[in-house]
Amino acid sequence: MGFPHRTKLLLSLFSILTLLVLNFTQISGLSGRQLLQTENVSEPIRHSDDTVRVDPLDHFNKYRGGYDITNKHYRSSTIFTGVPGYAIGVAWLLCGVGYGGFLLVTTIWCKRDKRKLKKKRSPCYKQCYLWHILLASFFTILAIVASGLVLGGNAKFHSRARTVVDIIMETANKASGTIYNTTGAMRNIRQNLETTDVGAETSNFLTSTSDKLDVEAADIERQARKNRRLIDKGLKIVYMITTVTISLNLVAVIALSVSGFLKFRRALYWLIGFCWFLTFMCWLFFGIYFFLENFSSDTCTALEDFQQNPSNNSLSSILPCNELLSAKSVLSNVSAGIYDLVNEVNTNISSLQQTSSLNLAHVCNPFSAPPEYQYQAGNCPANTIPIGEIPQVLKVFTCSDTDNGTCNNGEFISTSHFKTVEAYTTAIQSLLNAYPGMEDLVECQTVKDAFSEILIKHCKPLKRYIRMVWVAMVFLSVIMGVLVLVWTTQARHEQNYHSSDGSVKPHIAVANMLDSGPAKASNSSSENTSV
Repeated sequence: MGFPHRTKLLLSLFSILTLLVLNFTQISGLSGRQLLQTENVSEPIRHSDDTVRVDPLDHFNKYRGGYDITNKHYRSSTIFTGVPGYAIGVAWLLCGVGYGGFLLVTTIWCKRDKRKLKKKRSPCYKQCYLWHILLASFFTILAIVASGLVLGGNAKFHSRARTVVDIIMETANKASGTIYNTTGAMRNIRQNLETTDVGAETSNFLTSTSDKLDVEAADIERQARKNRRLIDKGLKIVYMITTVTISLNLVAVIALSVSGFLKFRRALYWLIGFCWFLTFMCWLFFGIYFFLENFSSDTCTALEDFQQNPSNNSLSSILPCNELLSAKSVLSNVSAGIYDLVNEVNTNISSLQQTSSLNLAHVCNPFSAPPEYQYQAGNCPANTIPIGEIPQVLKVFTCSDTDNGTCNNGEFISTSHFKTVEAYTTAIQSLLNAYPGMEDLVECQTVKDAFSEILIKHCKPLKRYIRMVWVAMVFLSVIMGVLVLVWTTQARHEQNYHSSDGSVKPHIAVANMLDSGPAKASNSSSENTSV
């Protein structure tokens, strides 16, 4: 009496397993095809007004294309935001070249005419020199403080930027790992179903789709490694050049002040020229870090837009999330189909338990009730079994084939049918194990999680450290400019009264000698008069 129900149960199990194979291979293939496609959606992409900037590559017209790092006009317009630093730096450098050329021409002209510039020392020379020393000391201290701020901010910015890069690269590695897990499950399906009556078309489809997905995963890994090297190299170059320049600037400022205090005139002249060039570099770095702040602000805004609408934002041109939306509908249909079929199998099991003495466990439904159909394999009730454990339940009802192919009492499943069920269930359980990763990949959940972490933990600190660097750069550039001008004025003043040897005695001794000179001359004159 119970045999028809058992047959119905077995047929239901075959039905669910076959449907699972066909649908999951369909979604795997669709995901692979979607990943390989490069078509863009036709919906307009939402742009932020913050990216409307002057574009030097478009005759200085306004760029209005939104955040798009693949667009050269976006890159040029963003880099051009640092033009105040570039312009001031170039103007400063040209002034230095012009002043140096003027001094060179003046020196050559004076030497040809064999003339020396001799001027009478001002009565307030000692007082003016003291003010120069105090002013130079004050700005030297400020320059040291500003250099420390730049170095500290630059180190923090570099560390935070490396952390963001690590998060993005880890996300790419997770995506490729998910694809590899899926292709591994698909290969297991093909191998497990070789002993069944599955057609060659399905087997070839599984093989070709897994190969394409492997190529895609390898391409993701290759691009991730390439981009990581390029980004790491760029960050390292900016960090090293900034650190070396500011460190040299720190040493040069101290050496400049020491040379000025001790009146090492030749060293002072060289250090003035070197510090003039370093001031140009500081203005240049101000422009670079100013545009980096704008770029980081644009990036964080784009990440916020992505969180709100992953399929229609300024990151759509570089992320495949909008291309995977059709695969999401297939996932939903498969989830609903599996849910209904598992419920049907469990209904048959309940009917069989009522009409026979068999005590069969119900199959765990891996999906929640409609309309969500969420995958929740870990929430199975205690009296249910996963799909992968179905062979263990059916094994006790399988013919042992020990009595010349005859089945013992209670054994009604042939060995060939059992092997088919085992092959299906093993393959399907492998795909179900890979389902969460595929769901995250199709819904771009991995990317969303990574971007959410960057937004919450790293965006504000990153922008704060960049702002700290460029503000300190402006402060340092102004201080360096004033300090160089102070020592340039002092050196020019000293050149008018001293010979061109490499060094002289400190000012106090020289000043005493100069002050005592007129007194001695006056005493000598009065003695001659009295005689």
